[in-house]
Amino acid sequence: MPTSIDMIERLISFDTTSYKANIQLIQFAADFLSGLGADIRLTYDDNQEKANLFATIGPSDIPGIVLSGHTDVVPVDGQDWSSDPFRLSRRDHALYGRGTADMKSFIAICLALAPEFSAAPLSMPIHFAFSYDEEIGCIGVRRLIQDVTSLPVKPRLCIVGEPTEMRVIVGHKGKKNVRCHVHGKECHSALNHQGVNAVEIAAEMVTFLRHMQKHIRENGPFDHGYQPPYTTIHTGLIQGGTALNIVPAHCSFEFEFRNLPQHDPEDLMAQLRGFAQDLVPEMLAVDGATGIMFDEYNTTAGLLTDDDDEAAVLARQLSGNNATAKVSFTTEAGLFNKAGIPTVVCGPGSIAQAHKPDEFITVEQVKQGEAFVRRLLGRMVRS
Repeated sequence: MPTSIDMIERLISFDTTSYKANIQLIQFAADFLSGLGADIRLTYDDNQEKANLFATIGPSDIPGIVLSGHTDVVPVDGQDWSSDPFRLSRRDHALYGRGTADMKSFIAICLALAPEFSAAPLSMPIHFAFSYDEEIGCIGVRRLIQDVTSLPVKPRLCIVGEPTEMRVIVGHKGKKNVRCHVHGKECHSALNHQGVNAVEIAAEMVTFLRHMQKHIRENGPFDHGYQPPYTTIHTGLIQGGTALNIVPAHCSFEFEFRNLPQHDPEDLMAQLRGFAQDLVPEMLAVDGATGIMFDEYNTTAGLLTDDDDEAAVLARQLSGNNATAKVSFTTEAGLFNKAGIPTVVCGPGSIAQAHKPDEFITVEQVKQGEAFVRRLLGRMVRS
């Protein structure tokens, strides 16, 4: 069996669902790595209930390589699991449990092989970056990156171990999450000329977003490395109104752009803001307190790394696969890249198994992940 099986079992036992703390897992990893002589840096959320870990083994005065992963997992609430999601189950050459694919197996591989890095004469440092709240918008890693880029020596490159079945990913879409609040004026529906219907205004804006999506779908820009090969626009939540015979004073809706890295989501927001501004004069003519407000509560950069970049070349050599690919989901890789640390995504497991009941990773994928990290170690040893 792979070296990291016991470590996977240990990490799965920590319930690090995003709405819960991850401190216990981080403290476990920090204690384990500090026992190997690693230099430990922790960054916390505002409530000191969640933390990022940045650990370094090897010389700190030379640019090194970051292996990055997130510690949080998505909820199991309402899912029909055939076994305890926070207790590793082994069957049919696979490992079952929440986070086995996304992405505690990669973190476990890093930890399980850390003693080999510690014992080796490294020519450059290996950095382990484990973050919180990736699943709700790559929240924690932003503080980690800010801390790391302030170090005297910035890392040379980064490999994010999201589940890609060990394919080397050089591109992923960005994401912008926005909440829109429409403030209308309430009145009796029989006298609706005296009110401003917030639900109807919101509906006009949602329809405008739908037309924007249709235009992009038909006219691009396109990149056929992605599925679908264009930026997507999606409205997922809408709330408003109190009763049918009352003109609603408030309505809110949430939408997202999942943009190609070369397609600036700010341009899309500018289009929607322009449309909204055209609606406001009619609202103000009825009541001066009405209006439309936007809350852009999360933006994560897309990833676009050249195939010839050192990070991509190294990852292809370590994986034994000369091909690269692109994915439509978003990771912290775009944020590392934006901070000036060349980054690719490559890790064990399949994203098709992530977030589902009976999430699993095959033992073969774990073996391939270990082989990848051991090959990396071989590249980092002084000759």
